[in-house]
Amino acid sequence: MSHDVLIIVGDAVETLDTLYPYYRLIEGGYRPVVAAPEVGTYQMVMHEIKPGWTITKEWEGYTIKAEVAFRDVDPSQYLGIMFSGGRAPEYIRYDPDLVRITKHFFAENKPIACVCHGVEIPAYADCVKGRKMATVAKCKFDLEVAGGTFVDESCVIDGNLISGRTYHDNGHYLGPWMKLLDEAREQAAATV
Repeated sequence: MSHDVLIIVGDAVETLDTLYPYYRLIEGGYRPVVAAPEVGTYQMVMHEIKPGWTITKEWEGYTIKAEVAFRDVDPSQYLGIMFSGGRAPEYIRYDPDLVRITKHFFAENKPIACVCHGVEIPAYADCVKGRKMATVAKCKFDLEVAGGTFVDESCVIDGNLISGRTYHDNGHYLGPWMKLLDEAREQAAATV
């Protein structure tokens, strides 16, 4: 087993939801592998409720390069997965290969991180039934209609599934996910 960890993106993926875990993975000795509908460059966005607004405003953020298309991902080769937020999950969740990938990580009990709108992917893949998760409040319905339980906390740990509400929770939920990845890496090394 390699030390590769998938980060799932598409156009309009949230910048901080994506880059913070990307660099934390490198810092932890992992290789973040960005996966998307196709190999190429994707536009990230910044999401925030602007003062005086009652809904989220979206600004363009940095870009990120995806090195593998969903159809080419062999999930057995990856230690863990990160479902980033932003608008991307709303559109990419219907990709049958992304559904296949998602189901693998839940079935194999591998370390999973999910933030903000990222919940829309495992919810669509029918993987959240009976699971507790944090997500941005406006995605509470997506989680609950798929059988999950919404928890309004900065870090929700449900077995192999670690989740946060928004990028404001990065410092709370990513540490426990990194710990799960470390444990998985140690177990993989012990079996070699």
